[in-house]
This record gives sequence, C-alpha cells and structure tokens, in this order.
Amino acid sequence: MEIYFIRHTSVDVAPGYCYGNTDVETKPSFEEEAECVKGKVSNLIFDQVYTSPLSRAVKLAAYCGYGNAVHDARLKELNFGEWEMKNYDELYANDERFKSWSNNYLTERCPEGESLSDLFSRVEDFINETKKQGYERIAAFCHGGILASAMLIAGIVDKENLFSNIPPYGSVIKIEI
Repeated sequence: MEIYFIRHTSVDVAPGYCYGNTDVETKPSFEEEAECVKGKVSNLIFDQVYTSPLSRAVKLAAYCGYGNAVHDARLKELNFGEWEMKNYDELYANDERFKSWSNNYLTERCPEGESLSDLFSRVEDFINETKKQGYERIAAFCHGGILASAMLIAGIVDKENLFSNIPPYGSVIKIEI
C-alpha cells in the first residue's frame, strides 16, 4: 500500500511557538502554496483520502479537490497540552517541566498533552487500520509531526534525528507499507 502523507501549508503563527492541536489559520500565501501541493497530487488516484480535522489540513484537502476527505483525529499534530501557543524559548527558560520534556520527549508527556510515543502510536494505528482495508493508495492531509512519525515507522529516519527531518510545509511524502 502507498500512503501519501501531505503536510498543510504555512501557518500564520510566529516562529518558535507550540501550536500542535491549536486550530490556527494558514498564511495569506495559502492559495499559492496550495496550488503547488495540488500539482504534486492531481495526477494520482486514491482509494481513500483522509485528513486531520484541524482546519489547516481540511482546507488544503478541499483545495486539492478532496472536500469529502474522511476526518481522522489520529492525524492531528502532537498535543502540547498546557504549552499550546506558548513560545519554546520562554518555556525552556521558565518551566522546568519543559526542560525535562525536552530531554525525554519520546516518553514524557507534555502537561495535559502527549509524548512523541503517543503520537507514534496514533500514526501506527492509522497505518495498520488502513492497511487492513485493502487499499492500494491513500492520501492523508496532516502535519509535520505525522509525516516525521510515518518516516520513522517506514525506517526512513531514526528517533535521534526526527526533529531535524520534519518535512517543510506543503511537503508530500510517499511511504510504502
């Protein structure tokens, strides 16, 4: 089975903020960026199309012609819990829990949120469930953490280099399962 993981376009959030599960707006450049993504997938035929329920992914799926994509909460970005919409540098300077999480993000959960292991489990569950459906090719409009997790599951990246391998906005990553 081929899964095309498609990351949403740029968001209208200042750099350095945790915005994982927050439903943020896309940048004014959305249409230009979305047109590039559409060009990457327009010649593909998918057995099924899924999207994160967050508007930045839904908006891109609709723009690409998949307004009826199945919303799947497992495709949401990492839930930063209490740290949603807070600045990384300020958290690191003022919250000892953030320092601890930064050193143990694979297994330690954000307060009221998730760990990366939780995120990997969601992505793995999504992949395993869709694989059972017998699809040959599917698309999943989602987020950077989901793409990185899929690449980890596929053996393309390792855990130590995960954050340095998060694909840019508008990326399309094909994973064969």
